[in-house]
Amino acid sequence: MTSTLFDRIGLLYTGDPAREEIPGAALVVEDGRVAWTGRAGDDPGADERVDAGGRCVIPGFVDSHAHLVFAGDRTAEFTARMSGERYTAGGIRTTVEATRAATVAELAARTAALVAEMLAQGTTTVEIKSGYGLTVEDERRCLEVARGFTEETTFLGAHVVPAEAASADDYVRTVTGEMLRACAPHARWVDVFCERGAFDADQSREILTAGVKAGLLPRVHANQLGHGPGAMLAAELGAASADHCTHLSDADVDALASAGVVATLLPGAEFSTRSPYPDARRLLKAGVTVALATDCNPGSSFTSSMPFCVALAVREMGMTPLEAVRAATRGGAAALRRTDVGTLTPGARADLVILDAPSYVHLAYRPGVPLVLQVWRQGRRVV
Repeated sequence: MTSTLFDRIGLLYTGDPAREEIPGAALVVEDGRVAWTGRAGDDPGADERVDAGGRCVIPGFVDSHAHLVFAGDRTAEFTARMSGERYTAGGIRTTVEATRAATVAELAARTAALVAEMLAQGTTTVEIKSGYGLTVEDERRCLEVARGFTEETTFLGAHVVPAEAASADDYVRTVTGEMLRACAPHARWVDVFCERGAFDADQSREILTAGVKAGLLPRVHANQLGHGPGAMLAAELGAASADHCTHLSDADVDALASAGVVATLLPGAEFSTRSPYPDARRLLKAGVTVALATDCNPGSSFTSSMPFCVALAVREMGMTPLEAVRAATRGGAAALRRTDVGTLTPGARADLVILDAPSYVHLAYRPGVPLVLQVWRQGRRVV
């Protein structure tokens, strides 16, 4: 078993609440796991050495909300939106048409390219949803593609009601019946777009409850386009996360805090749709765990960059650089109910990023600059 010492780390962000930052640090990896962290010079030694050169080291980003299995392009929609048209959920159907027409090989190639983009920008764990098939067979094959890239796969057959459905209630019966049976073996999570124009509270509850009975864990697209029942439903069902959380009442915030539901904020969507940003400061003050994710999708947030989302969180959502990096690592892990990623503590998976900067603050201080110098996953350099 070979061990590796990461030495001369200018600042180590561990993600450990007991010792979150260590200046002048070192870190030892053994068998793909973090074995030791501490001050440089105090390390127990190792077989190999990596000189960080005074740079900052952080855990690999955990992107807990992404829609990567799709085909087609929505530049026309983006151009229209930038010209003043309002964003609605209806554009999803454009991607559905293209995705249904694509082969599995084409979908896998597109997904691989996006995962590679994410990895190059420091994302070492990603959740991938279905939701652009909306037929039994297309949802199943999208999840099979996603499972080739991550164990964090989410069944989102309840993204929108497809155009060919006789009614919303008829489609819900399909989602909770034949579609769920076909998709559950390939998913860990079940999700629903609980929003006006998609699924109401009763329909969303039925879908999530059926998913839980099939052995899946719930998460919710909640309160993105306006105030609605999604956040409350997430709290009611003990969902791992409520995602978007742009329009919340005080009661919603209190419910998320009381239920321990992670609020996953997706600032790329607000950036791309010119919508109001969620108030992260309000959530943090109430004791809600906050995660950051890209929401990478072809319509409302076509970015694969977690550093970009960190910068937006600091500039637009009232987060400090420390809070934003925490949300993009440990917060994302909490949204996936993972304790083995998102931190650099003994026993955690050795997923780490060396930034070409002395501090993680530079992620927000120098937005758009490619600061990710090296990426290591399970103790092996991958970028």
